Amino acid sequence: MSHYEEYDVVVLGSGAPGKLLAWTLASQGRRTAVVERRYVGGSCPNIACLPSKNVIHGARVASYFRRGAEFGITNGDWKVDMAAVRDRKRKMVAGLVAFHLEKYRESGAELVMGDGRFIAPKTIEVTLNAGGTRTLRGQTVIIDTGSRARMDDTTGLAEARPLTHVEALELDQLPEHLIVLGGGYVGLELAQAFRRFGSRVTVVERNGALIHREDPDVTDAIEHLCRDEGIEVLTRTAVDRVEGQSGESVRLHTGHGGIEGTHLLVAGGRTPNTDGIGLEKVGVETDGKRHVKVDERLQTTAEGVWAVGDCAGSPYFTHIGEDDFRVVLANLTGGDRVTTGRQVPFCLFTDPELARVGLSEREARERGVGYRLAKVPMEAVFRAQTLSETRGFLKALIEEGGDRILGFTAFGAEAGEVMAVVQVAMLAGLPYTALRDAILTHPTMAEGLAGLFSSVPRG
Repeated sequence: MSHYEEYDVVVLGSGAPGKLLAWTLASQGRRTAVVERRYVGGSCPNIACLPSKNVIHGARVASYFRRGAEFGITNGDWKVDMAAVRDRKRKMVAGLVAFHLEKYRESGAELVMGDGRFIAPKTIEVTLNAGGTRTLRGQTVIIDTGSRARMDDTTGLAEARPLTHVEALELDQLPEHLIVLGGGYVGLELAQAFRRFGSRVTVVERNGALIHREDPDVTDAIEHLCRDEGIEVLTRTAVDRVEGQSGESVRLHTGHGGIEGTHLLVAGGRTPNTDGIGLEKVGVETDGKRHVKVDERLQTTAEGVWAVGDCAGSPYFTHIGEDDFRVVLANLTGGDRVTTGRQVPFCLFTDPELARVGLSEREARERGVGYRLAKVPMEAVFRAQTLSETRGFLKALIEEGGDRILGFTAFGAEAGEVMAVVQVAMLAGLPYTALRDAILTHPTMAEGLAGLFSSVPRG
């Protein structure tokens, strides 16, 4: 075997859980190295969560220009400059990368830029971006290789060179007609953003509804939002074949005919980055979806090797990756923490937002869990009226025969922030009456929780 360098900890990939583990363990005196192929800090600060929300906010500002008369502002000449939108995003990303590099310097963790793969147990060979190779061996190895946009095998799709979210966030020209293949989180957020910038947008979804796993009132509300904004929505529409080139002219053939546009965005889910990194050589097993197999402590099937984040099959959210960090850190430093039973909050960053934590009605019925339903429209929330943002609703599931909050859904302005209030109450085991009777500041969006929980039917 070639000469290798000894480390206490080697992390393959620099996403949220991996970098946090590296910074923390290095600060505690452990010799730590992180191998990263391209994006310092992983996808979230570079090409995913934060850049997309930056662009989405720009689209929201554009929507206010269009609504100017509603707020007593006389409309004048204005236009969207996509190059400036992109540059604002790039400036933010550059600042985030600089922040990450400083964290590496402060912590003492070594950042190794290159393509890493296992060549022996707990041993990673790195083909360096700058040329040459290094071989790193760790007493502990953590796999944090993340995921990428999934491209299915539809005839002609790959040849059409469609956009993923990565390329869409780098556009400096506005698509004339953007076709979005997939009605999930990424597809809906970017569909609304590009529509607000001025593109014609069509969303194509093979299932019977957008974000089809949610409750019918949620999926209906999201579809109405899209249609009201001028987005064409085609559900129950499977694509058989794709012709042309995205960025020029592209045509999707479906059972209902053809759909023609200038750009195609693929937003049909994600696949883990576990291929080509030598897992099979070192006894690290994967499941049927190519996620690394882990137990409730995120240990893999190979001794001394852990896996975190998307590649380990954790829910594909940065905040869950950050909790994976806490799970592994506890187990590496003498504690005992597991992934089972943890809350998984989520937020769809359309405008307005959709946020949920705990059980939906669909999930409660599937599990045979009895519940009482409380639901109020956003127009009943005074703060929403002051903002002229009354679309949506708040709803909560309360256990039958008790006061425990089982789940909460908000579709409306600042939904993600309001959800956090309910989530903390759920984590603390507070009865719904605690929020019902709380003195909440007037007028705020969270004040709507008092009205929501006051409407809970008697048990």
